[in-house]
Amino acid sequence: MKDEDKLKYYKWRIGDRYDGWRVRNVDAVFSVIPFFLRTRMDAQNFFEEKVDIDHIEAFIKEHKEDIPDLSIMHVVMAAMVRLISQRPHLNRYVVWNKIFARNHINFSIAIKRSLSDEGEETLIKPHFLPTDTLQDIVRKTKVEQNQNQQVGHQNSSDLISKILGILPEFLMRSVVFLLLHLDKVGLLPKFINDASPWHSSIFLTNIGSIGVESIYHHLYEFGTCSMFVAMGKKSRRHAISKSGEFKVHKSILLKFVMDERICDGFYYASSMRIFNKILSDPKLLLLPPDKVVIDDGVGRKRVDI
Repeated sequence: MKDEDKLKYYKWRIGDRYDGWRVRNVDAVFSVIPFFLRTRMDAQNFFEEKVDIDHIEAFIKEHKEDIPDLSIMHVVMAAMVRLISQRPHLNRYVVWNKIFARNHINFSIAIKRSLSDEGEETLIKPHFLPTDTLQDIVRKTKVEQNQNQQVGHQNSSDLISKILGILPEFLMRSVVFLLLHLDKVGLLPKFINDASPWHSSIFLTNIGSIGVESIYHHLYEFGTCSMFVAMGKKSRRHAISKSGEFKVHKSILLKFVMDERICDGFYYASSMRIFNKILSDPKLLLLPPDKVVIDDGVGRKRVDI
C-alpha cells in the first residue's frame, strides 16, 4: 500500500470529492465569502518571513552522514508538513464556492533537468503523511527527483502538456473549458489531478538555488492549491548582540501567497508563529509529531480505509 493510501479517511458522503471532504462546520461568514470572493486572485493575501539559517546550516552539517542530501529546502518542507499536521485548515481549498479539506498532503515543486537557459523544466509532486519525519521528507523528495530529473525523461505532467500543446487553438479552448468545469463538480479525471501541479497542498519554488531573491507568485485559478511559497537566496545581515558584540547572521526570505477564504487571519498568524518555532529547533522534525490534529470543519469521525 502506498504511503498516501495509509491516511485515515472520513467516510465519503454526497458533496465530497475524491481529493477532499466538504467542510460543513464553518462560521457563516466563511460559508458566504467564497460567493463574493469567487476566485483565488480575488482572495490572495501576501506575507513574508525572514528565517535565520545559521542554526539550520549547523544542523544540516551535523546530520550530513545519517541524512544524505539534506538541504535547507528539505527542512522548510518538513516544517510545512509538520505545520499542516497541527494546523489542518491550511490544507483546505475552495472550488465552486465551497470549502474542502484535502485528504492528503503533497507539494508541487519545479525542478530543472539541467542548469541552463535551454534546460528542460518539469514538476514533481511528492506525497507526504502528517506523521512524516525529516528523514521521510528527504527520502520521498529524492525518489521523485531521481525519477524525473534525467534529461529526456517525460512524466505524466510532461506528457499531458505535450498532448495539449499540439491541439489547434479552437480545440484547446474547448478542452480547457471542459477541464475547468469538470474540476468544479469534482469529475476531473483522477490521472489529470495526479499529474496537475495546480492540484496540491503547497506550490513551492526554490529560486534561491539559482541565486535569486524570493518573489510573490500568484495563485492559480485552475486546480486546488491554496498556498504558494517562494524561497529566496541566502543573504547576510549585521547585528549587535545584547553584549555589544558585532555579528553576521545568514538568513533566507520566504514569501507566501495564500487564499484567505480557507481560514481567518488569526489562524494564519498563529500558524506562522508555530512555523517559526519549528524552524527554530529543527531537531523536532527528526521525530513524528506527538499527535495529528484533525480538521474539525468536516464534522464527523474518521474511519480507516
